[in-house]
Amino acid sequence: MLKPGVLQRRIAGEVLSRLERKGAKIVALKMIRMDKALAEAHYAEHRGKNFYEKLVEYTLSGPVIAMILEGPGIIRITRRLAGATDVNESLPGTIRGDFAWTTRCNIIHASDSPESAAREIHLFFKEGEICEWEDGNGRWF
Repeated sequence: MLKPGVLQRRIAGEVLSRLERKGAKIVALKMIRMDKALAEAHYAEHRGKNFYEKLVEYTLSGPVIAMILEGPGIIRITRRLAGATDVNESLPGTIRGDFAWTTRCNIIHASDSPESAAREIHLFFKEGEICEWEDGNGRWF
């Protein structure tokens, strides 16, 4: 998910381009304005932590771009491209390292496991909104 700061700063194309250039296959993509219930469900594992309320507040501050990416090792690759959650530890060349200025406003959310991805996909997408497709050569680049 691309967080509100991506749209506010007009860098959605740059971030999506980085993911695609690495080989990520986009099978679902939409811009939405999350309501509080959805934001709280999305970040439920963080409820009770000191940053939870501010994280939900930031997520509600503008539209987000929800997406489903596929590809071999996609979770590991996406998290590596995103960079460390703590922007002070995000290396240059990562999405957070290049674009995020505070940890709370860290540009991108990436699922940390297949189980988290499945839960999050069901929060944002209905079955008919996922477009499975094959590239022209039927292979990954």
